[in-house]
Amino acid sequence: MHRVVVLVRPVQSTFELGCAVEVFGTERSGLPQYYAFETCTETPGPVPTTAGYAISVSNGLSALQAADTVIIPGWLPVEESLSDVVRRALVRAHARGARLVTICSGVFALARTGLLDGRSATTHWARAEQLRREFPLVRVEPDRLYVDHGDVATSAGAGAGLDLCLRLVRKDHGAPYAALLARHMMMPPHREGGRARYATPAPPGDALDGLLEWADERLGTPISVDDLAAHLGVSPRTLARRFADRLGTSPGTWLLSRRIDAARTLLEETDLPVEAVAARVGLSSAVNLRRRFRARTGTTPGAYRRTFRVL
Repeated sequence: MHRVVVLVRPVQSTFELGCAVEVFGTERSGLPQYYAFETCTETPGPVPTTAGYAISVSNGLSALQAADTVIIPGWLPVEESLSDVVRRALVRAHARGARLVTICSGVFALARTGLLDGRSATTHWARAEQLRREFPLVRVEPDRLYVDHGDVATSAGAGAGLDLCLRLVRKDHGAPYAALLARHMMMPPHREGGRARYATPAPPGDALDGLLEWADERLGTPISVDDLAAHLGVSPRTLARRFADRLGTSPGTWLLSRRIDAARTLLEETDLPVEAVAARVGLSSAVNLRRRFRARTGTTPGAYRRTFRVL
C-alpha cells in the first residue's frame, strides 16, 4: 500500500491539511483504499492550527523514512526557516525515491531544501512575487494550478491542492478510480486551465463582454477563432491578447474547453450516442471527441458517462 505522510507544523492550516486527508486519508464505502495515511511533525504532541484548536500528532520525522509520498500542506508564516533536521529528513526522503508534494504556501518549505532550484513551481498568486524574490533559481509560474515534475509537485491556492492530489491519484491508479473518488467528493475529476481566470474578476467594460455568451450559444456550429475575432471586429492577434489579459488563456484553448464542458453535461444528462454528442458540441466526429476528451480529462467519454451519469 502506498504510504502518504503529511508533515505538519505549528501553526497548521486546517484547510490545506484537510485537502490531503480527503483525497488520501478518508475511507469511503465501496471505494478501494489504496493509501496508508499518517501525519508527522518535528516535535510530536499538540500542534496548534489556524482554526484555534490543536491537533495531536504522535509521529516524529522518522515517519518520513518509509513514506512513498510526503505532503507539506502549507507553511505559515512563509518566512519561517526550515530547521536542519527537517531539511535533512525531506532531502533524504526525496533521495530514496519519495514524491514530495506541496499545497499552497508549502512550496516555501520545499524551496528551502534546494530541490526546486532550476525547476518550475507555483503557489498562491498573492505569494508568487515573494517566492520569485526569495528563490531566484526557481521558475515561478503563477498562472498554473499545479506543476508536477514526478518527484516533486507544487500547487497554487489551497483549492488547487485538491486538483493536484487528484492528479496524483490518476497517475497512481488510473482515471476511472480518480473520477470515482472525485464524484464522492462532489468535485470535477479534472479542472482545466490556468489559475488566472479564477483569481481576479474582469474589469468593467471589458471588450470581451457578450462574446463568450455568443460563442456558448453556437458551440454546436463549426465556429473558429477567426469567427470570434470577426464577431468583435478585431484581428485574431488582438483577440488573443484580450483573452490572455482577461482569462489567462488563448481563444482556441477556451473554445475547446467550453466544447468539452458541454460534452460532459450531455454525457451526464442524456443517452445520446457519442457521435451525436460530438456533433452537438461542434467536434465533428466521435473519434475527434474521444481524442480531445481523453487529452483534457484523462478518461474516455464512455468511462466518464458510466461514472457520472445522472440517473
